[in-house]
Amino acid sequence: MNEYQSANIRNIAVVGHGSEGKTTLVEAMLYATGAIDRMGRVEDGNTVTDYDPEEIRRQFSISTAVAPVEYKNHKINFIDIPGYFDFIGEMFGPMRVADAALIVVNAITGISVGCEKAMSYTTKHAIPRAIFVNAMDREHADFDKVVSALQDKYGSEICPVMLPIFKGDKFVGFTNMLTGKSYEFNGKVSKEVPTSAEQQGKIDDMMEALIESAASTDEELMEKYFEEGELSPEEIIKGLKAGIAQAAVTPVFLGAALPCQGMDNLLEQIITLMPSPAEKVKPHHGTNPKTDKDEERACDVNAPFAAQVFKTLADPFVGKISIVKIISGVLTPNTQFININKDKAGKAGSVGIMLGKKITPAAKLNAGDIGVLTKLNDTKTGDTLCDPAAPIIFPFVTYPEPCYAMAIQAKKKGEEDKIMQGLLRLSEEDPSFRIEKPAETAETILNGQGEMQLDVAVKKLASKFGVECLLVDPKIPYRETIRKSIDAVGRHKKQTGGHGQFGHCVVLFEPIKDSETDFEFVDAVVGGVVPRSFIPAVEKGLRENIIKGVLAGYPMVHIRATLHDGSYHPVDSSEMAFKTAARLALKQCKNADPVLLEPIYTLTIKVPDEYMGDIIGDMNRRRGRILGMNPSEEGQEVAVEVPLSETFKYATDLRAMTQGRGAFTKEFTRYEEVPSVVAAKIIAAATLDEDEDE
Repeated sequence: MNEYQSANIRNIAVVGHGSEGKTTLVEAMLYATGAIDRMGRVEDGNTVTDYDPEEIRRQFSISTAVAPVEYKNHKINFIDIPGYFDFIGEMFGPMRVADAALIVVNAITGISVGCEKAMSYTTKHAIPRAIFVNAMDREHADFDKVVSALQDKYGSEICPVMLPIFKGDKFVGFTNMLTGKSYEFNGKVSKEVPTSAEQQGKIDDMMEALIESAASTDEELMEKYFEEGELSPEEIIKGLKAGIAQAAVTPVFLGAALPCQGMDNLLEQIITLMPSPAEKVKPHHGTNPKTDKDEERACDVNAPFAAQVFKTLADPFVGKISIVKIISGVLTPNTQFININKDKAGKAGSVGIMLGKKITPAAKLNAGDIGVLTKLNDTKTGDTLCDPAAPIIFPFVTYPEPCYAMAIQAKKKGEEDKIMQGLLRLSEEDPSFRIEKPAETAETILNGQGEMQLDVAVKKLASKFGVECLLVDPKIPYRETIRKSIDAVGRHKKQTGGHGQFGHCVVLFEPIKDSETDFEFVDAVVGGVVPRSFIPAVEKGLRENIIKGVLAGYPMVHIRATLHDGSYHPVDSSEMAFKTAARLALKQCKNADPVLLEPIYTLTIKVPDEYMGDIIGDMNRRRGRILGMNPSEEGQEVAVEVPLSETFKYATDLRAMTQGRGAFTKEFTRYEEVPSVVAAKIIAAATLDEDEDE
């Protein structure tokens, strides 16, 4: 692949809802430009960007992939991003470095949830974008209906720059409104044809809105348009390009990816209208680690080298692969740099360009381009690589908080370490899932965005790291406490040959009501009834045994234990005997009105207004308490307190209730008593498990 300057590079993130044809679109553009000889199909498992075994098996994208194409002395780096919400974390890194987004919309179904989310994200972060209406060759495709729906929802910024041409019901070509020229498909390219009178009438009807969109971004163009009532094609392109760069205008393209129709025109529109890295309205901002001051870094080959890792792959043969965007300077195999996040020096060594899973060596990559570095073992997604003499740290995205949790177990005993090592490697590929090992349950918990994401992780553990795993419901970290005081006697006496065992203690157990203290031991012994040397043994015996409570075997909390009486034997008493006596005293807490406590979380749920009734009703079924509601960008933001046991699979249920439009975050709030009916079931289940273990 040739060397390209920043002005001739386009970095385009291809986003949208799942199964709208994003991967097929990228495949079609690779085929149209001759990068591949045969166009693959997602259903056949032979596309360039869906190369992972899990992607082939499931027939949809689960990981971000890069596909550069060359067209008319330009290099377009397409970044194919998964559309399913379980893999939304895959969007955050690439969108941080992409210079524009191409949002794919189906010509039959129109605006989807994925389209809405992509539009919302690009609006929030002022990312230039265009919309590609795909599947125009399909029956019932309706470009006008899709455009009308987009304009109703997003206003006049939606600006179609193409019109379809039909012969009967067959999609045969398009008109480029910027030039007024019409084209019909001839294989994978388009040939110019005369514009029909009917088509010209449609152009005339829509041209005024197009010119207004172009003029609205530039005062000179606006004045000329008011004075003369028209703009030249060059002026329209200039105005649209400025509006797109400012994320104020969203052009709409059209075509059909599967039969490779309109790809040459789409590529033409991308290089004509979409911004290059050098034309980025907002320069890259970072922080100088030496001065802690903000700095800007221009996309300039003469500036010091700086790059950012936006995707990491764990390849069992190549090792770690870091996909980077060169922010400034140039990258060659001899480039010396420092990973400023880790304070580790490195050398590029091997620079490449990635097409799907294939890496081709590159001699030089200029500012604005995307490439790969291998074997940077200490480098992770988000890290900044820069010239040691001009250090800078670029901020990276904050990934969405995990909202779905499952416990992961090895099918074979003794493979727990292999699971952890594999998960740590996989978390480098996808930082949106997290690994926890709660002390209360001693489980390994996998937290992610949904059931599918965690299932993919398990399948990858098997295929990449050779360890078979199961996902099971996590144990709830219940706790136990007491509601009334009790004076408990613990007496341990055992007589065998020789020395016997004797320990006797009287302990007052009380609930701690106004403090977060889990356990407090008070020494109130007087008169030496329990020798000073054995009092620590009593405390130790209590602390060791409160981890398994008297109701269902869960840890006991908020208890004060006051040792105030007892007795001893001058020969048979020992530390072990008093530890046992303390355990026996603790067992009597079953008479102190013990109760189960469960963790309560606060959920912040964001949903459109029309789903509020379903959300409230569902939360009532989950023993939730509505704290309040506030308007939000999505519609309503609802704060709810709900037991943790009711939230593990809520991500899946919420998506089902809201057609994928709802989202939530959760935060631990406190522990509170479990209702007696629910507690009875928990205790019964714990007793059954204990019997089975025995």
